[in-house]
Amino acid sequence: MIDLVNKFPALEEKLFELLDGLSEEEWLAQTVAKKWVVKDVVAHLYDGNIRTLSGLRDGHKPEPPVIESYQDLLDFLNQLNADWVLAMKRVSPQMLVEFLKHTSRPFCEYYASLDLNAKAEFSVAWAGEMESKNWMHIAREYTEKFLHQQQIRDAVGKQGIINEEFFVPFLEVCMYALPHTLRETSTTSGHSIQLSITGEINKDWYVVFDGQKWNLTLTPKDIVTIIEIDAYASWKLFSKSLRPVDLEEKISITGNKDLGKVAIEMVSFMA
Repeated sequence: MIDLVNKFPALEEKLFELLDGLSEEEWLAQTVAKKWVVKDVVAHLYDGNIRTLSGLRDGHKPEPPVIESYQDLLDFLNQLNADWVLAMKRVSPQMLVEFLKHTSRPFCEYYASLDLNAKAEFSVAWAGEMESKNWMHIAREYTEKFLHQQQIRDAVGKQGIINEEFFVPFLEVCMYALPHTLRETSTTSGHSIQLSITGEINKDWYVVFDGQKWNLTLTPKDIVTIIEIDAYASWKLFSKSLRPVDLEEKISITGNKDLGKVAIEMVSFMA
């Protein structure tokens, strides 16, 4: 279990420090989210707060769409996001920041009130879960908050959260997608893959094949593949902002390259 409830307030404070210092030009800077400039990403963050408070805290449930596949869900969410960002075009950056600050505290308080081991209303599909606990749902929310703030920082050249305090928890959660990514591959029981993030952060994660499925582990056995990914490239890769072909110079695979090529297709977001 990863408990990230207490990480939200500090991460939000870093966001507000960043936004309060942006120039007019920086609000319009293009982000790695190809259809969104900085202002659009901020609007999306505000939408996330409202959806959590309205739908989960307050139990407000609009008529649900017909969802018959993962792609249906993806299409629905993408359209929902696009509609909101379009509507927010008429709102000034200053007002967006005010709205975001107004909803930040109740957002954090709501998640702090939950039983971490109770069933979450929504499962974390990218981790292969049909049912999730609240701690995993909250961890997924943390990755969303981190990702969108990092998209803004990347666009305006103002780093500040690629560090042990904020980035390592983000990566810890992302790695839950790795066994699911490898689900259709197999190797000798006990063979392991090492995925290393290098550069600003240096940390290793491992998955081991038990003869039937892959599992995250702290005690790898026979490491047959080592993947190294630059820290600043990793968040773009895991969010599907860029793909392995775009980041070839930032990724290296040694050992069993076939396993490695599957592993680096890992996506830890609905994308």
